[in-house]
Amino acid sequence: MSANTVPVVSERLRKKASRHMKERFIESLLFGAALVSVFTTLAIVYILFTESLKFFEHVPLKDFLFDTQWTPLFDDAHFGIIVLLSGTITSSAVALAVAIPLGTIIAIYLSEFAPFKVREIAKPFLELLGGVPTIIYGYFALVFLTPLLQKIFPGLPGFNLLSAGLVMGVMIIPYVASLSEDAMRAVPMALREGSYAMGATRLQTALRVVVPAATSGIASAYILGISRAVGETMILAVAAGMQPNLTFNPAESGATITSFIVQVALGDLPHGSIGYQTIFAAGLTLMLMTLCFNMLGYWMRKRFREVY
Repeated sequence: MSANTVPVVSERLRKKASRHMKERFIESLLFGAALVSVFTTLAIVYILFTESLKFFEHVPLKDFLFDTQWTPLFDDAHFGIIVLLSGTITSSAVALAVAIPLGTIIAIYLSEFAPFKVREIAKPFLELLGGVPTIIYGYFALVFLTPLLQKIFPGLPGFNLLSAGLVMGVMIIPYVASLSEDAMRAVPMALREGSYAMGATRLQTALRVVVPAATSGIASAYILGISRAVGETMILAVAAGMQPNLTFNPAESGATITSFIVQVALGDLPHGSIGYQTIFAAGLTLMLMTLCFNMLGYWMRKRFREVY
């Protein structure tokens, strides 16, 4: 090896080492970012569990699960979480009855029928609808939709789960529609062309070929919509009344887990009191519900990916 090649090799090694250090730095930076999210999640779980354990030292788990009254701030305190669950389930059911059908129909239209210009205009407006602050939706439900529903149903109270659920469904539509449309657009064009070659119409292709092939993505959109409905706060706090009521009738007022947490957080309860600790027990219940929905979504994605 001549002496002239030594500086060239050294320069190459120096550049390689420098690039390796940059890659390691970027890798460490990305790992740190991921670690922050994991640490935050673990910290939230830790706080919820530790504070909830203090709550259950005073309240038996049986009373928490099966008592039919929720009056933790009264002298005659009751801690039946089923009261808040009924409001959460009812409002979420109303919202999903609006969001899932409309979101799916919009996704099918944008993916299979809409012209390119219409899709490029409609998609940003649809996603912009998901960026409206939820407090605006809440006052829209209270000031506009509730009086409109009272003309149709004269006995409807001013605060009710129906109007809150309907507006919440409108708010969730962009999440369901956008993710479902992305899943349908990801279906290979060869499947559509094969369906057309067999004589199927565009509607038949969309419903019998594209939708089944995109089932895993559509199921994920539905699960996200359910989690979004269960965790919604301000719409229900403004329009549903925040009155604990064991009912599955959307025409009545009610309280949800999230609206109760807002109610307590805005009060003057001392830190460490049993009333204050109820928000952690309610939050733990909400977290477990969301975890169950996410696990269901993971199982559905895995199942339908195996099938299709």
